Amino acid sequence: MPDKKLFNCLAKRLDAFRDEMIDLQMQLCAIPAIAPASGGDGETKKAEFLESCLKQSGFTDLTMIKAPDIEASSGYRPNILAYYRGHSSERTIWIMTHLDVVPPGELALWKGNPFKAWVEEGRIYGRGVEDNQQDMVASIFAVKALAVEKIKPAYDVGVALVADEETGSQKGIEYVLKNSKAFRKNDLIIVPDAGNSHGTMIEVAEKSILWLKIRTVGQQAHGSTPQKGRNSFKAASFLITELQKLYQIFNKKDRLFSPPISTFEPTKKEANVPNINTIPGEDIFYLDCRLLPTHKIQDVLKTIRKMTASIEKKFRVKINLELVQEAPAAPPTSTRAPVVQALKKAVREVYQKEARAMGIGGGTVAALFRRAGFPAACWSKLDETAHMPNEYCLIDNLVGDAKVFAHIFLQE
Repeated sequence: MPDKKLFNCLAKRLDAFRDEMIDLQMQLCAIPAIAPASGGDGETKKAEFLESCLKQSGFTDLTMIKAPDIEASSGYRPNILAYYRGHSSERTIWIMTHLDVVPPGELALWKGNPFKAWVEEGRIYGRGVEDNQQDMVASIFAVKALAVEKIKPAYDVGVALVADEETGSQKGIEYVLKNSKAFRKNDLIIVPDAGNSHGTMIEVAEKSILWLKIRTVGQQAHGSTPQKGRNSFKAASFLITELQKLYQIFNKKDRLFSPPISTFEPTKKEANVPNINTIPGEDIFYLDCRLLPTHKIQDVLKTIRKMTASIEKKFRVKINLELVQEAPAAPPTSTRAPVVQALKKAVREVYQKEARAMGIGGGTVAALFRRAGFPAACWSKLDETAHMPNEYCLIDNLVGDAKVFAHIFLQE
């Protein structure tokens, strides 16, 4: 455990930084960093602003790794690695956050300008303030507290501020991992890309993701003469019912995850015919599968193909399966990994809560670290307002998360 006196010193300093942390949130919010794929110009201006901020906060050895992107006016997407040196460089404690934000969506749903942050009842409102600036700012100020108090941690501390998280990470951490040797197997890597409102979830595992576009082709006919057609919508509806049997076929449970089962849910449905009295000749719906790592994607696909073949025969239709996304689960981070234990100790000290390692059904960028052999953990104390209108960050979470990071920096 870290020295109590040193940690109390950092915690007090971070409380004093509260207004400065709010101010940095507002400055970052005013620099929209939207990916070109989402109609923006990338993260370059935000990265340039943060380079200066990092230097003033005590960071050294700043490196910008530029991922080429002709869609951005700068010609690249920026990824910043910065260090605060400790007594030993045998290990680095990393906090990885992302620079990009999603578009604001329908402006009429916002109470104010999404890119002009405002404070109201202990919250900072604005696009990106929780996703992912809350913990970006928290990590910067946790290091600034070390610098101001002239405290040298046992190991190096690093922040990775990366691009392109919201649109696939190919120009972000994926590019960094391929073009840098900054990360090592014994590093502690924290990715504040998942969490809950109590700060008690340490995400260490993810399910495999399988998204399917299912197109059913029959024969269009008048609604009054169904015998002259082959109703694609009816066939697709029977297929949806058949697909629910996947819950019984792939029924293993793993209490690490919530829910502890694999899920198979029909979601989006495309329009077929525009009028009531026409039997549709084509119907399209989508299936979202989240599979426990014990189930193989190919086994699920094989079973689904058998089900579709049965429906094809029964209704005399053709059914096409198109892969929209196929992402096998990354190897999980051990629940006993040092990064998990460090987070548990820090959350207990700062929030007086017992955090536990968990698996989730969604995907996070931590999976890229895990596939590369690095035992990363996701953690943050969030109200989970990401991508919503009126996204907000609780100021207490902003300061509290900075204290959690500071506690980890002091651990031996």
